[in-house]
Amino acid sequence: MSPRILLGKSPIIINRWRLTTALLFSLAASLSIQTSAEDDVAIFAGGCFWCMESDFEKLEGVKSVISGYIGGHVGNPTYKQVSLGTTGHTEAVQIEFDNQVVSFVELLERFWINIDPLDGGGQFCDRGQQYRSELFYLNDEQKATAQASLDAIRSQQQFSGKVKTQLTEATKFYIAEDYHQDYYKKNPTRYNYYRWSCGRDKRLKQLWSKK
Repeated sequence: MSPRILLGKSPIIINRWRLTTALLFSLAASLSIQTSAEDDVAIFAGGCFWCMESDFEKLEGVKSVISGYIGGHVGNPTYKQVSLGTTGHTEAVQIEFDNQVVSFVELLERFWINIDPLDGGGQFCDRGQQYRSELFYLNDEQKATAQASLDAIRSQQQFSGKVKTQLTEATKFYIAEDYHQDYYKKNPTRYNYYRWSCGRDKRLKQLWSKK
């Protein structure tokens, strides 16, 4: 991550809005997609993996969130290599979830309201493709569901033609160094300062609070 600076606020919870829920669920339903018991892993990239880990671990039905790297061309990348932007990887999280409690569609809803889909050069204060937003699918069902959610976002008037988030088949996910795991729990003061200073929650509020 670029020099970290952080918002001291907890992640935004938008109770009045469900990411065009009716549209998203109808699209998924029309595809007759149901996640099976063995398809309970999702991989999302949304900038700083500390923040993504914090945002998803608060969701009921999520069993674990692991910070790591994906989408590059170097085997076993280190944080130093990835942060330099030379490996092609992006920071990401691997989410293990109970699909009897929370669906892949609901994870996608949480994903969108915690990223800036209009930013193609990184996320918030973290710049470079190593901080890009991206959806990584693990099978055809996830691909179709994620594509439906991406289409739903693109159909929204304020996002039309501007969405930079990509949908990509998952490659090998490399687990990040241990000190990155649960960073927000291990170093709450530093994490909160980084999140506040990075402007993450301020930007998220600008993008999503009117919905």
